[in-house]
Amino acid sequence: MSRRDRDAEGRARNARPRDGLGRPLPYGADGVERQPEGIARTPAQTLAEAQRLLDDGKPFHAHEVFEDAWKTTDGPDRGLWRGLAQLAVGLTHAARGNAVGAASLLERGAANIEPFRADPPHGIDVAGLQGWALNLAEEAKRRVRVSPSVPRLTC
Repeated sequence: MSRRDRDAEGRARNARPRDGLGRPLPYGADGVERQPEGIARTPAQTLAEAQRLLDDGKPFHAHEVFEDAWKTTDGPDRGLWRGLAQLAVGLTHAARGNAVGAASLLERGAANIEPFRADPPHGIDVAGLQGWALNLAEEAKRRVRVSPSVPRLTC
């Protein structure tokens, strides 16, 4: 049986370094600094940090920022943050060359943010993100490897 990396609370955590797209590297390799988990941010801070990471080519890390918002929100925005996290993971899969995973997550994320389309919260460009995600999902379905663009989160 292999030993799993654990955090101070005993939860499983992979301590291997990761590259900019979140792929595990060998222990001891130089990786990209991981996004700290469990950070409470305002919606504006979440969007700004996620956009910065997306612009820096780190969609996996942006996903972790959205995941923090999703997991710390009990209100109606919970589905929004979950959908945005799925879009970031879809972009991660597209950048890694996983067309099937990209299409699946991009479509799921676009569907999960649909309820927010009529009255988008926090200045989020829900319609624009859905269009971007569904176009990238279609591109992924037609090709083995796509060159994804970086979405703008807000109007």
